[in-house]
Amino acid sequence: MGLFVLFRIAEAMQLPKLRKDAAEIIEAFIATRLEEAGADGIAIGLSGGLDSSLTASLSVRAVGRDRVLGVAMPEEDSNPQDLEHAYLMAKSLGIELRVIDIGKPLVSLVECTDAKPDKLTLANLKARTRMIVLYYLANTENRLVMGCSNKSELMVGYFTKFGDGASDYLPIGDLYKTQVRDLAHKLGIPVTIIEKPPSAGLWKDQTDEGEMGLSYDMLDSILYGLEMQLQDLEIASRADCDPFMVEEVRSRVRRSIHKRRAPLIPKIGIRTPGYDWREP
Repeated sequence: MGLFVLFRIAEAMQLPKLRKDAAEIIEAFIATRLEEAGADGIAIGLSGGLDSSLTASLSVRAVGRDRVLGVAMPEEDSNPQDLEHAYLMAKSLGIELRVIDIGKPLVSLVECTDAKPDKLTLANLKARTRMIVLYYLANTENRLVMGCSNKSELMVGYFTKFGDGASDYLPIGDLYKTQVRDLAHKLGIPVTIIEKPPSAGLWKDQTDEGEMGLSYDMLDSILYGLEMQLQDLEIASRADCDPFMVEEVRSRVRRSIHKRRAPLIPKIGIRTPGYDWREP
């Protein structure tokens, strides 16, 4: 599909626009949170994908390259190109990249439970193992873990609970995937990373859009319509899709509420954590 055709599709889909000051807002957020926490630096799972590359770039712009650590965590099913792109991004930013193979821990965890996981369960285990490694390094070096999930994935629950969904902060969590691409172009992320098919790298030949069953452009157009509280028929018209797809995305948002909230607690006391105990 040509670039002109893609432009026309995006134009027709009423995609959310990127604020001109988005980078500055995120950079100030990162710098402020690091100072408030009294942390020495930031740890990021640098997967070689677009989201982690952008998060790393914004972190470097916010606090400097010497305070940002990239961690690549491959295993036997990982695409070798992802590690190449992690090295490319680390070199481009001038940050340290540590490569930690999580293959042995994965095998040990599966063997010690004496349970045979299906493909999705094993994929979740990989994501959670990576976050264990990331937090171990962050804790030992007084760093904050910056998560890399974007708004599109957060809203439909396309992340592993307590895996890639676990972090201290989510700097790009209010940017749709299409906005992530726009900001990545603006900040000079290598084109080879921007144009690579998005993938969580959880099994061979896995792609995000293939697993979700729709493109990020369509997903973002629908989610943006939901955010603006438009009616389904209007959203379908703006997204150039069947109304059934709008209801499917709406359903995914509803079903994944538990992933975006702290664990629920039954109310017993006067004020309850996560319910009516307001944090400052």
